[in-house]
Amino acid sequence: MRTKSKNKTSNYKITAIYVRRSVSDKDKDNNSLSIDAQKAECIKYVGENENYRIYCDDGKSGKDAIHRPAFMQMMSDAKEGLIERIIVKKYDRFSRNMREYLNITNELDNLGISVYSLTEPFNTATKEGRMMRNNLLNFAEFERETIAARVADAYNTKARETGFYQGGKVYYGFVPERRTINGKTGSVLVPSEQAEAVRIAYNLYQHNNVSLSDIINYYREHNISCRLPSKNNVKRNLDRSQVSQILRNPLYVKADKDVYQYFLSLGYEMIDDIDAYDSVHGLFWHTNPDGSKFIKVAYHEGLVDSATWLAVQDKKSHNKRIPRNGSASNSWLTGLTKCAHCGYSLAISYAWNANHTIQWRYYHCKGFHRVNGCVKFRLQTRPNNVEEVVFKAMKERIEQLVITKKESTKSDSKTESIKADIIRLDEEIGKLMDKLANADDILFDYINKRIKELHAKKAALEESLRNQTRKHKQIDTSPLTEPLKNWDNLTVHEKHEVATTMIDVVYVSDETGIEIKFSI
Repeated sequence: MRTKSKNKTSNYKITAIYVRRSVSDKDKDNNSLSIDAQKAECIKYVGENENYRIYCDDGKSGKDAIHRPAFMQMMSDAKEGLIERIIVKKYDRFSRNMREYLNITNELDNLGISVYSLTEPFNTATKEGRMMRNNLLNFAEFERETIAARVADAYNTKARETGFYQGGKVYYGFVPERRTINGKTGSVLVPSEQAEAVRIAYNLYQHNNVSLSDIINYYREHNISCRLPSKNNVKRNLDRSQVSQILRNPLYVKADKDVYQYFLSLGYEMIDDIDAYDSVHGLFWHTNPDGSKFIKVAYHEGLVDSATWLAVQDKKSHNKRIPRNGSASNSWLTGLTKCAHCGYSLAISYAWNANHTIQWRYYHCKGFHRVNGCVKFRLQTRPNNVEEVVFKAMKERIEQLVITKKESTKSDSKTESIKADIIRLDEEIGKLMDKLANADDILFDYINKRIKELHAKKAALEESLRNQTRKHKQIDTSPLTEPLKNWDNLTVHEKHEVATTMIDVVYVSDETGIEIKFSI
């Protein structure tokens, strides 16, 4: 709001009154920091008949200036020579960021503009006054950082204790709804009109030949709404990056024992016991202050079954290992071949014969030039030979597998119970192994005996699990059969796609030969 001000063509300079109140100030009992109170005191100090203009930022934090529109307008007017002085109730209304405050006041000093505080009546023209002002601002910045740390701690604590949605980021496919669970009230995510777009994305992407662009095109062709929440009245649809983020978020999975084991294997902190993974509820993925991750079972229901969600994670993990920069044009095994001696990737180099009529391909090891590098730089085994051996092995692999239509049946309760018991045994064995290093002779013998007992129990459970899952679904290899039959008609990139679907890694050595590790 502006009052009693001259227009910008006037030769008279104005007194700027700056008032600010943050969200946290609204909750304080002391009403002296209200916008009206700040205005009244500043106007009384300036005088009713003085030329002044009020710049007001209500509900804005003092941590930086760029997010305070009234403050930025005041600085713009100051640079145009319209302002003579600036009045604030307290220096921390002006800024709580010490470094930013000093930069701004230095800029104002160069413009010949002074900042006056009603609450801290000391003369900043003297070095003593400037020292007092700077000390006050240091305390204000410390207070702001303390409040921020407390908010973060409270958020982290609540995120561990309950499965409520903690606010902040809006998750695509859900909207928050207030509910009371276990005597506590909070926000629970419920499916929105975009939930179907999430399900479609997962169902499509689990297939090997579907890309992120294919999902976007599917939305467009079938007129499926994939609209993001409106921001500044701008309507936007999902892009590939956003679809990719959705496809990796455990928020959408109906988490079961397999999902628990998946995150446990990645080293995540699991807040809830494995029994909480009931094939119904989704998960929250939070970050600790030290940067580590923890997983919490949420109160909302997931949108995607665990088998589909895990298949998508496996595909994304596999794609991450495979280069997508066009280098597959050198060989359809690019990104898959590694040196059997050192484990580093093998790159392809070229050489011509004496007449420059034939170009040969060679493997060279990327680990050769590293400290304690590989035993040799160039391999005698040629890429042509490796590709021939691998292709033959791929055809044999397909012939060995039973081709059945992929089923979506869930494991029975007995199977789930056995899996949970095996995971618990693994965790107990791991904890006992950690204690062995510091154990005395008596404790060492006891722990060793206990570990053997647990391994025996685990072996018996694994045998029961094999018997229980003997009729488990087989891998659907039908999408791979046709490409292998028409191999010679495929491009290098098409062959590369088939190979990355079937193979994890191919180890190559002149001494030990070729070892293929299949992913199916």
